[in-house]
Amino acid sequence: MQLVVARIGRAHGIKGEVTVEVRTDEPELRLAPGAVLATDPASTGPLTIETGRVHSGRLLLRFEGVRDRTGAEALRNTLLIADVDPEERPEEDDEYYDHQLIDLDVVLTDGTEVGRITEISHLPSQDLFIVERPDGTEVMIPFVGEIVTEIDLDEQRAVIDPPPGLIDDRAEIASARDEDAGDASASGDSGDVSGDEN
Repeated sequence: MQLVVARIGRAHGIKGEVTVEVRTDEPELRLAPGAVLATDPASTGPLTIETGRVHSGRLLLRFEGVRDRTGAEALRNTLLIADVDPEERPEEDDEYYDHQLIDLDVVLTDGTEVGRITEISHLPSQDLFIVERPDGTEVMIPFVGEIVTEIDLDEQRAVIDPPPGLIDDRAEIASARDEDAGDASASGDSGDVSGDEN
């Protein structure tokens, strides 16, 4: 299986280095010196990583055969693609590859259907599930433990416990509840967590 692991950005300096927008949780594995990556467009690759370093918080790569700024600029916006075993899992138990999450059914803790994950958006602060609802609309779910309570690859589903307002129909319920109860709903949520231990 082929996965996009980075997108090449601007040239850096005059010796062929480029900035890259990392699209993998394991850059030290996928973007290490010696890695051979396919490209999109295919005509620019394959590319072999010669060196890599972090500069001002950005990853810089240099590829074999690219020695000047002109060569580096020619690679701009190229996607870097790694071959990954479909059965391979990230090292951490709570980490997943994008292809494992795409098409999972998203349900609330009570089993109510929310939709299906169609895309993973990797933002600097967090990852987002782009979920297509049955009516064709989309909702964005932050991929954080407080909201995504379970990923079950065997059952092909993600269980979420969203705060009021994250999903449209819950926003109406939440606004009515907030008028009556103020912050009581927040304290009720924390009680539910401890109640699970019984």
